[in-house]
Amino acid sequence: MLACKTECSNHTFTAVLKSCANLSALGIGKTVHCHVIVCGYGLDLFVQAALVSFYTKCNELGAARQVFDEMPERSLVAWNAMISGYEQNGLAEEAIGLFNCMREAGMEFDSVTMVTVLAACSQLGDLGLGRWVHEYINVNGLRVNTTIGTSLINMYGRCGDVIKAREVFDSLNQQNVITWTAMISTYGMHGYGNEAMKIFHLMKHGPPPNSVTFIAVLSACAHAGLVSEGQLAYASMIQNYQIAPRIEHHVSMVDMLGRAGLLNEAYQHIQSMNDIKPNAAVWTAMLGACKMHKNVTLGVIAAENLLAIEPHHPGHFVLISNVYAMAGQMDRVEMVRNVMIEKGLKKQVGYSTIEVDNKTYMFSMADVSHPETDTIYKYLDELMERCREVGYTPAFESVMHEVEDEERAHALRYHSEKLALAFGLLKTREGSVIRIVKNLRVCEDCHVAIKFISVVTRRKIIVRDKLRFHHFEDGSCSCLDYW
Repeated sequence: MLACKTECSNHTFTAVLKSCANLSALGIGKTVHCHVIVCGYGLDLFVQAALVSFYTKCNELGAARQVFDEMPERSLVAWNAMISGYEQNGLAEEAIGLFNCMREAGMEFDSVTMVTVLAACSQLGDLGLGRWVHEYINVNGLRVNTTIGTSLINMYGRCGDVIKAREVFDSLNQQNVITWTAMISTYGMHGYGNEAMKIFHLMKHGPPPNSVTFIAVLSACAHAGLVSEGQLAYASMIQNYQIAPRIEHHVSMVDMLGRAGLLNEAYQHIQSMNDIKPNAAVWTAMLGACKMHKNVTLGVIAAENLLAIEPHHPGHFVLISNVYAMAGQMDRVEMVRNVMIEKGLKKQVGYSTIEVDNKTYMFSMADVSHPETDTIYKYLDELMERCREVGYTPAFESVMHEVEDEERAHALRYHSEKLALAFGLLKTREGSVIRIVKNLRVCEDCHVAIKFISVVTRRKIIVRDKLRFHHFEDGSCSCLDYW
């Protein structure tokens, strides 16, 4: 068209930009954007919406937002490609912030808006907003199809409300393999392996499971110690459904065997992966199991393979350091720490969030940024003293080798999840459930401490960490200390 000097229309540009978006062809798309301006379509609503979609799919969110902000009139489609762009790129806070702007602008929402916002709520563990969206769907008569239903199941599951997730699942008039898989995954991440397997077996009366279903099943078995059930499911996947194992299935099998203490079997499974080369996730699962069961020999093998694949990942060095520390080999702990210093590697900063009165608060270790810091610290000190009186003993060995000397005084007591919990207990009514989201795996000491806190405060506490959920109540945890 350009060579023939044929005049382009807004339909031309939207079609070409859509193609560029599907191919993530950033360079060509930018050239098309130049033609858009030259041809006078820079303020065309359809073309602008296509540009927003194009830039978000190319991970150029700054450019997408610039086009969006310049739109004289924003269509529902434009509000949606932008919110979705944030959510799909892991920027859930920005997605929800823009959604709130959309609400303030008096815009009406469609099912695409709802699905995207529910996904953002899932990322952040924002149960309050998730409930609001569910209520909006009901009040406005939006049809809860399998797509919205799956989004609601995932949202409630990721926000810690398993009962509500199951209610949504049971209420669906239509269920496909994705909704079944979402329910299995929800039970699995909460440690309810038996419930996950019951759902899986009920699928005999529903759609056949797919590859993703078996990932959810194997993960559920791994988190609940259901080794024989997991092995049967793995064999069934290959023999009955002719599904070839993917790397994710292998990771779950190694994780399942390793957690159960079957380290040799886990290592043999890795060696049997003739068709697929073990990746970092496989060796991380193996190394984590070696740390859990204090097997230094296999741990060193796993560590060497892991560092060969990802030599600059600080989390791997921390895990390796933990293996040595658990075995009492402090000289090697020091060696690993020195390597990290030489490479300029730092541990990922841990933080925890808690929602109180529809507002989210974030805490990091030894955080003093909150205006009520003194009150929070005083209450936490009193709380831990009450826990000591009923038998709590700090697990010093679990973290003392991980921190620098100047941090040691606060290394255990003032972890981010403890600070968030203290704040939540101070600010919420008696008997209400406390929900905390942490970006890293909960440490051994915090896990023990929160069990005691659930006793002395008589509160149910739900913690979502990087890998799974922990439901603390009356001194016990739903994971049965198997995490």
